[in-house]
Amino acid sequence: MSLWDHTEEGLHDARSELRADIALRRVDVTDQGAIESALAADVAAFGRIDAFVNSAGILGEVLPLWETDPAAFRRVLEVNLVGSYLCLRAALDVMRRQEPRPLRGHIVNVASVQGKEGLPLAGAYGASKAGLIALTKTAGKEAAPLGIMVNCVTPAATDTAMVRGMSPERRADVVSRIPLGRMAEAHEIARMVAFLCSDDCSFSTGAVFDLSGGRATY
Repeated sequence: MSLWDHTEEGLHDARSELRADIALRRVDVTDQGAIESALAADVAAFGRIDAFVNSAGILGEVLPLWETDPAAFRRVLEVNLVGSYLCLRAALDVMRRQEPRPLRGHIVNVASVQGKEGLPLAGAYGASKAGLIALTKTAGKEAAPLGIMVNCVTPAATDTAMVRGMSPERRADVVSRIPLGRMAEAHEIARMVAFLCSDDCSFSTGAVFDLSGGRATY
């Protein structure tokens, strides 16, 4: 297993939490060269890439659109959408050259229910995740003949470091939109992702798997 993060601190915190012997690679997902170098190192270490989870993301500003900073909006799209595209592109290029066992690989993009429904004060984030859903559908169709499954998950707010910085008012608003009345736990998302990374997922590709606690309406 290989774990990527853009900071050394994030890498070591994650390894400590996972309590597993994993490769750590410092990667900025907006840097095409860094992505390709990290993938090459992973192939050298493990022989092939059977599963790739595209989960890098930032929230951005919590403001109405007319108050947002265009540079901040672009930054969210650059990380969440363009960065995911660069990772997806590189992973597909590696996987398509592999021998099928029985498949050539699985890719899971971590989108969001906000990409389906939007959320006030989160225009950049919702737009980036909507784009990632569309990108997943495109990649699923293109990679299907190669024996590569590309899917995405659309969680509601999940109790991770990304949301722990929310104000109490913002957190209450987000939770109020979830019929189950709570945020998701990371392990609940991980179980779905693990299935989508396994050979049990052999006939679903270009699909969107809801993990919204009942929030999503489609």
